[in-house]
Amino acid sequence: MGDAATTVVDAAALPSGALLIADERVTGASGGIHEHIYPGTGQPNAAIELAGPAEIDRAIGAARDAQRQWVGFPVDRRRDLLMALADLVAQHAAELAAINACDYGVPLAMAANSVLTERFLRYYAGYVDKAHGLSTPVSGGFDVNIVEREPYGVVAVITPWNGPLVVIGLAVAPALAAGNAVVLKPSELAPLAPLRFGELCLEAGLPPGLVNVLPAKADGGQALVAHPGIAKIHFTGGHATAREVLRTAAGNLTPVIAELGGKSANIVFADADLDTAATLAAFQGPLTQSGQSCACASRILVQDSIYDAFLGKFLAVVRSAPVGDPLRSDVLFGPVISHSATERIMAVIDDTIASKTGELILGGHRIGGELANGFYIEPTVFAEVDNGAAVAQRETFGPVVSVMRFRDEDHAISLANDTQFGLNAFLQTTDLLRAHRVARKLEAGSVWINTHSDIEPQGPYGGYKHSGFGRSGGPDGLYEFLQAKNIRIGMPAT
Repeated sequence: MGDAATTVVDAAALPSGALLIADERVTGASGGIHEHIYPGTGQPNAAIELAGPAEIDRAIGAARDAQRQWVGFPVDRRRDLLMALADLVAQHAAELAAINACDYGVPLAMAANSVLTERFLRYYAGYVDKAHGLSTPVSGGFDVNIVEREPYGVVAVITPWNGPLVVIGLAVAPALAAGNAVVLKPSELAPLAPLRFGELCLEAGLPPGLVNVLPAKADGGQALVAHPGIAKIHFTGGHATAREVLRTAAGNLTPVIAELGGKSANIVFADADLDTAATLAAFQGPLTQSGQSCACASRILVQDSIYDAFLGKFLAVVRSAPVGDPLRSDVLFGPVISHSATERIMAVIDDTIASKTGELILGGHRIGGELANGFYIEPTVFAEVDNGAAVAQRETFGPVVSVMRFRDEDHAISLANDTQFGLNAFLQTTDLLRAHRVARKLEAGSVWINTHSDIEPQGPYGGYKHSGFGRSGGPDGLYEFLQAKNIRIGMPAT
């Protein structure tokens, strides 16, 4: 699995852990201090200030003032400022990637999510000076009927620890393009890249307070969601937290966009290119971010006739992935986020073995040796899994996948849809008609055919069923941050 040598994190190169409110770095926050742990070594590398209700209230006030200034700018100025921000993100791409690796242990080779942020900023900057409204004829004869789209005002964006820069692209970019201000609450487990992004917003010339960055734990998050100054909420995270967000937001009837978890199926048909399918299944499954992705294809459905051949190729790819410290450029498989996550994932593995609901054919243990102090779990593969088993139905959020057989197209679709989730689905086939036919029957917000989950600014991303509601990306993502207003002007007939 490759050299397991580690790299010492240079804490001096990391951003300050202070809150960013308007143009001030705030210390002594009421939420206390969180000791940030680098997953690669299990050692602390930063002290993170945590926002409480006082800092949340202050940030919303700053955002309200900045939003009024922002919508008063000419549209071409707003467009150019977002383009300038995209330029800065591009210039600092390597730095942001390294901070990502330190934040949540994603290997440096896969940590360039800042590039995605840049692309979303450029895409939505292009919408700023484009018409958002329309006029329509009405039964009132000569009446003028106008449909305007206006910003909400101040929106809250709550990012998860597994890819905060991606969510900044998906949510903050369209929110700003629509004319809103943002109070950004990153997870205390991965706050450093969002804090650096906030600094770049100021460097680009955005009004102070237009983007505030406040890491917080549950009490700070609750204060943000419950605040009457928040007009809309974009939440990405798990189901338990989502339910709390929705309950709290209901107090003010604040609308919520929610991108939640997944238990995605990857369907491999007998006509697929098996080498490509095996590589895609390995990286979309246990390898990328150690399976800690809402897009993880943790259920691999393989047609009977190629099951053994596919499994051999798949396991070979998984075994060949270099494992080690995320800051090494040659590493492709790193740690999970924390000690508690390690214990949770190992419990899933142990329960699956004990219940005999899957045959363990790879992994199943923590990685020791030079990596013993970090949070490393072997890529783990269970074969011959029953789709009703817990390992096939519950989101593990770790490097654990289930491989199961299917007979024919209808059986594959039935297995793929037999879950409460519906964020992504994957399909490996060279039959064009099958690709179209099956994709339309899969209950998922995105279907990826012969490719990985390559999120683009031009396409809407979001879930069916318990995987959430609302969309990020494309015009749909922009309209999530705009309110429709109908203006009717009575005109006398001539």
